[in-house]
Amino acid sequence: MISRSLVLLALATPLAALPKPDRAGVVETGPYDYGVMGPPATPAIVAEANKLLATPLPPGPFKPEWESIRANYRVPSWFDDAKFGIFMHWGLYSVPAHHNEWYEKHLYAANLKWHTDKFGPPEKFGYKDFIPLFTAEKFSATEWADLFYRSGAKVVLPCAQHHDNFALWDSKVTTFNSKAMGPKRDLIGELAAASRAKGLKFGVSNHGIENFTFIDPPKAVLERLREAKADLFDPKWKGFYHVADRSDQAQAAFLADWMARNFELIDKYQPDLLWFDNGVNLRHLDPLKLRVAAYYYNRATSWKKEVSVSTKFVAYAPSNKDTEQIGSIIDFEKVGSRSPAGIRPGSWMVDDPIGTSWGYVEGMRVFGPEAILGKLLDTVSKGGFYLLNLAPKADGTIPKEQQDTLLALGKWLGTHGEAIYGTRPWTQHADGKVRFTTKGGSLYAILPGKPGKAITLTSLAEKDGAPAISKIELLGDKGSLKFKRDNKALEIELPATANDPLAQVVKITLAK
Repeated sequence: MISRSLVLLALATPLAALPKPDRAGVVETGPYDYGVMGPPATPAIVAEANKLLATPLPPGPFKPEWESIRANYRVPSWFDDAKFGIFMHWGLYSVPAHHNEWYEKHLYAANLKWHTDKFGPPEKFGYKDFIPLFTAEKFSATEWADLFYRSGAKVVLPCAQHHDNFALWDSKVTTFNSKAMGPKRDLIGELAAASRAKGLKFGVSNHGIENFTFIDPPKAVLERLREAKADLFDPKWKGFYHVADRSDQAQAAFLADWMARNFELIDKYQPDLLWFDNGVNLRHLDPLKLRVAAYYYNRATSWKKEVSVSTKFVAYAPSNKDTEQIGSIIDFEKVGSRSPAGIRPGSWMVDDPIGTSWGYVEGMRVFGPEAILGKLLDTVSKGGFYLLNLAPKADGTIPKEQQDTLLALGKWLGTHGEAIYGTRPWTQHADGKVRFTTKGGSLYAILPGKPGKAITLTSLAEKDGAPAISKIELLGDKGSLKFKRDNKALEIELPATANDPLAQVVKITLAK
């Protein structure tokens, strides 16, 4: 554990005086800046952070070096078969349930008037004042885990800490945690036990490294709160907000604290996945990321468990090529906008929201099972793992609309999961609306929505090199289907029983 005095230093540094992040080696792709959320550290600050945390590396083959991680890491054998998991954004931001899960950031800027009208000015009611209102009084880890199991998910990965610095576990590293405040419960611990009791893999996400510069108010708001010594400048809450002190020494203490929280999550909950958001992407943070990875993987060696870090873009790709990950499963945000356009080799995942916001907000639109299944199919057909994000309410309930989507998805997977779990991509992922997966000697053609009387697949036309077909069936039905095949297409006749409201799955057995 690092010294609390280092975290709570009182030197006030204006935001305008913060150095720009070291952009060396960071490659930007498209409209989203994957490095902007990271703390503006320097190599000297990172080195100091490493010195501040005396926790030794557990015994094992992994050293905090790229070549050591490369030589010893293997993607968990269970991961590429699991295909579907549950993510969730749940925390203090669920209390105001307004705008999105970045409520803390917007409170002091664009949403200041809305917040003031609703709760009062930040001098009287700042973000910290949502802590006692986050009671999670209706939260049942057993009920959540049962829902996730019934949805067909194989992995549960809650957000253990978002950008707002509030930990949802029983922590000795930070006092700003759900056991000491708010719910007075170890929310992560309860959910870990309940999920594993259902046979589900359990991981955690930690977005906390982005907290150091997350709050960025206009100068007038800063000066107003500084003069009043209130909220962001209340000495009692400096270590929660990280606004009043943004000195190099405070930043080093913050980074050491980030590592310590990860070590604690690893030791207390033995996560099967440890997921980081974009804040860890910058190259200058590599020494800290390597230390966390080596710590985690050595611990897992002693547990005799297969585990993995999961990160975005090039966080664990020191070559700055996202196809050259070392010790991490790459994650993409949102199906379509940032996920692969076609089959991508290697192990990867997509995190995707069930509605129009990652965290719960009043009036958010929730996508139905048709839309979510379409994204799952698109991801799996390209070789990926689909991580569906839920948005629970502050009281610990998961809204009915979200539950309905999950249960409908689970019902479909109960009949058609053979075409999803344990599958791999075919030579192409799609033929029009149809998505393909393969397993063993079978090719699965999955047609979303209600079908017509036949499926026509030009990709399976009879031509040189095309696999011979011995049998075609409809999953969930008995008997073989009639089909015609020529040099233009394969046409499969569908029976009246091909009436699943979400998608039909045709199993094509290829001749040996």
